[in-house]
Amino acid sequence: MSTYYSFLRPLIEGSHAVYFVYHLQEQRVLYVSAGYEDLTGDPASHIAEDLPFWLERLHPDDRHYLRHRLAEAAPGEVVQNVELRLARPDDRTQWLRLSACQLPQPEGHTLLSGRLEDITRAKEMDINSQKFNTKKNATLEILSHDLTTPLVLIQQLTEQLTEEMDGALTPTTQHLLHLMERTSRQGLNLIRDFVDNEFLESANVLLKWERADFVAWMRTTLEEYERATQHLHILVTLEAPAGPLYARLDINKFQQVINNLLSNALKFTPDGGRVEVRVEDLGNSLRVIITDTGIGIPSQLQPVLFDKFTPARRPGLRGEKTTGLGMSVIKTIVELHEGRIWLESTEGKGTTFTLEIPALPA
Repeated sequence: MSTYYSFLRPLIEGSHAVYFVYHLQEQRVLYVSAGYEDLTGDPASHIAEDLPFWLERLHPDDRHYLRHRLAEAAPGEVVQNVELRLARPDDRTQWLRLSACQLPQPEGHTLLSGRLEDITRAKEMDINSQKFNTKKNATLEILSHDLTTPLVLIQQLTEQLTEEMDGALTPTTQHLLHLMERTSRQGLNLIRDFVDNEFLESANVLLKWERADFVAWMRTTLEEYERATQHLHILVTLEAPAGPLYARLDINKFQQVINNLLSNALKFTPDGGRVEVRVEDLGNSLRVIITDTGIGIPSQLQPVLFDKFTPARRPGLRGEKTTGLGMSVIKTIVELHEGRIWLESTEGKGTTFTLEIPALPA
């Protein structure tokens, strides 16, 4: 073993990551690499004095989660890429990524060996990117709703005028009215195609799993909808627990699930209606309930709603078209998260979609 280490030592000692060996029974660090000084600014020889300080600054939820991951792992199994938050003296958050392995020894004790690296810069960029993407997708749905309404009105007025003035219009006027109607219809299709393509393209990307605070993420997602209430003419609200709830998510994909469900609720809810979103903690799972006061779904269409190219597809109240793929993709994404989705609906009274996914330890 020492012979192998001599080959690896230049790589370990020259790395900015921290390699360590910890004696679990004695609660003592047996070895720490030179990268410790790069990570903390303190010499590696101070590790024994520093360790209680760093453990105290570790986020309580992450400390519990790390214990849970290590307890679940078999002896010799590597627990990969556990992201940990560390409170810094300047009140900023330092993000660390840990991979570790428990190694039982012949003498009866257990060593914990691992690799720790600072991922703060990459994580901050990722968080900002996720926030931007979340707001972008919500804004697309809101703009789609805002732009659709006047185009539908123009299309309907043009059709009505053409019908009422049948035979009394000059060929030029008839041509102009047909041009207005066709342009409005093409504009509606263009808007919906753009939003649908965003949804379908993101749904086809390989899953990227991460542990996320579901409540904080949902608040970010609903923020734009709540802010746009006066433009939507529909009240959108969120009710969620005050504290964090964690789940294993592909955030971009799951965001599309929520956005598509909200989009459908807005499509089929008349002006002056409500869309209410509620997040519930069920212990081992999380539940999201999206309720609208819209026109509801006919009972004969409900059993086939989640089918691909379902016959249940309908244009929205403002002329929004549908590909018939949306609900099928939503069901697939939820099931990839080991969850389930179902609905309750009564014509004229509204629709409630409920989905559940497994929760992670808080």
